[in-house]
Amino acid sequence: MPIAHPLPLCVAWLLLLVVIVMSDMTNGGVQGPIEGYNSLDDLLTTTPTPGQAAMLLPTAPTAAYTHPKWMEPYFDPSTPRNVTALMGKSAYLSCRVRNLANKTVSWIRHRDIHILTVGSYTYTSDQRFQATHHQDTEDWTLQIKWAQKRDAGMYECQISTQPVRSYFVRLNVVVPTATILGGPDLHVDKGSTINLTCTVKFSPEPPAYIFWYHHEEVINYDSSRGGVSVITEKGDVTTSFLLIQNADLADSGKYSCAPSNADVASVRVHVLNGPPSRKSGQSEHPQKMLPSSGQIPECHAHEMPFVEERLH
Repeated sequence: MPIAHPLPLCVAWLLLLVVIVMSDMTNGGVQGPIEGYNSLDDLLTTTPTPGQAAMLLPTAPTAAYTHPKWMEPYFDPSTPRNVTALMGKSAYLSCRVRNLANKTVSWIRHRDIHILTVGSYTYTSDQRFQATHHQDTEDWTLQIKWAQKRDAGMYECQISTQPVRSYFVRLNVVVPTATILGGPDLHVDKGSTINLTCTVKFSPEPPAYIFWYHHEEVINYDSSRGGVSVITEKGDVTTSFLLIQNADLADSGKYSCAPSNADVASVRVHVLNGPPSRKSGQSEHPQKMLPSSGQIPECHAHEMPFVEERLH
């Protein structure tokens, strides 16, 4: 009896396989979002291997999509790590975070490990602290209103990743200071001009006034003594000049400069008694004697080292 040719059986199995494949393609196996993928971009980003593709049926659970490393939040390294603020003015500490996504930014004060802000919410009773964030920027700025000396120190900007990521910013608070140049002691000759220079630095704005004191008493520029004047130049650094002409022994003592917005600075002036005058009435420097007519010689601009400004 002749043996049947096996070709029809192979064809039958091949047709059955085609039917199964066509059935999978028509049952919506790749229609709609695949479980574990939120968008077409997610699917395209993680292209499965041929072996994995056979398992991507609608009912087959898949692992959640994980962002690559470069998509995780990170700090902009160009953000300043040292900030200087003037006492009494607002201090601004910046924290620039890239790819924050659904994470949260917090500010922590290291002095007492106190959480100051979380996101845009303030977690301290001190109302001087506030975190600001604008939707179109990646900056989370900690504002400290009316900064005080105690506010100086280290602050930490923290991202709520696991583990947390931190960026440290140091705040320096400078206080307006007054200094009299040449102190603490100045020596001048009797009959010369006392020139005291007081500078005021680190001031948010020029002082409203500067008082000068001699022996704890305010100097009166309109006193009967005469020859006393003050010149003040205001700016980022304010300078006040106290000029006392024809210094006498009574002008010795403590002088103080007292700006309206800084501590008092002091210096001690010593007026030295020069050699006694000659009996003939001649000066020690004859070339500077007044003419016999008694008239005051003409003064030229280059011979006037100081410009006096009398305050009323």
